[in-house]
Amino acid sequence: MAFPSDLAIAQAATPASLHDLAAGMGIGPHLLEPYGNDVMKIRLEAIEELADRPRAKYVVVSAVTPTPLGEGKTTTTVGLGQAMSHIGRTATVAIRQPSMGPTFGIKGGAAGGGYSQVIPMETLNLHLTGDFHAVTAAHNLLSAVLDNHLFQGNDAGIDPHDITWRRVMDVNDRVLRNVIIGLGSRMDGIPRQTGFDITAASEVMAIFALAGSLREMRERFARIVVGYTGDGKPVTAEDIGGAGAMTVIMKEALKPNLLQTLENTPVLVHAGPFGNIAHGNSSVVADLIGIHGGDFLITEAGFGADMGAERFFNIKCRASGLTPDAAVVVATVRALKAHSGMHRVVAGKPLPEAMLAENPDEVHIGGANLRKQIENIRLHGVSPVVAINAFPGDHPSEHAAIAEIAASMGARSAVCTHFADGGSGAVELARAVAEAADEPSDFAFLYPDSASLREKIETVATKVYGADGVDYDMSAARQLDAYERNGFGHLPVCIAKTHLSISSDAALKGAPTGWRLPVREVRASVGAGFIYPICGDMRTMPGLGAHPAAHRIDIDADGNVVNLS
Repeated sequence: MAFPSDLAIAQAATPASLHDLAAGMGIGPHLLEPYGNDVMKIRLEAIEELADRPRAKYVVVSAVTPTPLGEGKTTTTVGLGQAMSHIGRTATVAIRQPSMGPTFGIKGGAAGGGYSQVIPMETLNLHLTGDFHAVTAAHNLLSAVLDNHLFQGNDAGIDPHDITWRRVMDVNDRVLRNVIIGLGSRMDGIPRQTGFDITAASEVMAIFALAGSLREMRERFARIVVGYTGDGKPVTAEDIGGAGAMTVIMKEALKPNLLQTLENTPVLVHAGPFGNIAHGNSSVVADLIGIHGGDFLITEAGFGADMGAERFFNIKCRASGLTPDAAVVVATVRALKAHSGMHRVVAGKPLPEAMLAENPDEVHIGGANLRKQIENIRLHGVSPVVAINAFPGDHPSEHAAIAEIAASMGARSAVCTHFADGGSGAVELARAVAEAADEPSDFAFLYPDSASLREKIETVATKVYGADGVDYDMSAARQLDAYERNGFGHLPVCIAKTHLSISSDAALKGAPTGWRLPVREVRASVGAGFIYPICGDMRTMPGLGAHPAAHRIDIDADGNVVNLS
């Protein structure tokens, strides 16, 4: 009998009362705002009201460097949350909201999978409570205010050739990457070249995820740099009068969304910043609520530990003041075989036949990547646990190989079957995580605020990525100097690079050495509070493939969503 689709499993689920789940977290009905029957927003007053409750153990779920197919990190996060109830503990899960661009593209939804997913699955993947649309509206309002400022005389003296603020949409649409606006009559505005990014890449989204209060969000919006004057001085959203109205648009969106897993574990779904040019983590306000909601708060960081986890530690934890007690590194047989360098995995295509054959030696070769990602967790003083996410084509000897690699690094590990078995399939992982979280934490940031921007970049490049050093293009060097002069040197760095390698070259697998990080450009997300060096060609507006999910997703005769994966 065929395994049911994620959508079929989700539609057959029996949800619990969200009021009851919230009550178990200490959240009273006066703090809840229903959105239909299966979703609620939580008022920000919950942060203060819950402050006297015990603090949960804080666990971040990361991974080895993923293949283009993904390794089931969200599924593992959900499965681990569900498994806690099987060992007599309570948990809250906190994850990002999926972007509809990838949902209608190749990647599909991001609600977990199998019997470890968040429900209602359709609502989560399609609009939810409209938070992404609020980000889109707030971002584009600032774009309109900026172009109107130019049209009305440009009192701020913005150099039209040095404008850094673009527009956004929550779709994959490559033709919008570069556009010319203002064509037509004189009354249609000042013509200039600009473009669109996907909403998940918006600085508004990054701010939304990092702000701990409405007031802080307003202050961060004010600091957004939209461009520069002729003599290189930054011009902000506050300077052109856009920050206040943006905050008004985002006021309701800042309230986290309460959903649940298939096994009725509470889930906070909030924000969705990109994981390659932004910090790739769910919201601080969700964590400030969830940290008092039970025994464990389990959250997820985007991509591998060299990216999402490093940013979780050095950007998100700086903003929230919360410190992690343990970290999970999700590893799969197929990912480590891919990191052996002997196979090529392509999104949307079946795995190569040779990759499915039993070969623990290949797993050991690719295990260099797992060893480095465990090391990257330990660099921050956090105890790692390896979650061996089992797939149907795996062999026991290959799972044993991953466990041997973890043991050689002094890390706990557990084989997980949560996709097929739900929480019961991650019980051993839950026990290992609980043990790791009970160990004394020695968490530390990778670098101090006082370090220069170059020192921060070079620290991440050499210690986390394993590079021999950093090479800066002349333009990147000038940009770094300008940011230091403008007072941005205290900010952390968020290095934009490929997620398919620990290095900046997607073709380099495992744990590459003997290479240098090339920084071609450096941008400033001053409102979000980080500087992001760009290494390689980063796409901030994806395109659709030849056969995107948008071709399949539809409704049936009864009005039910079909073919949403």
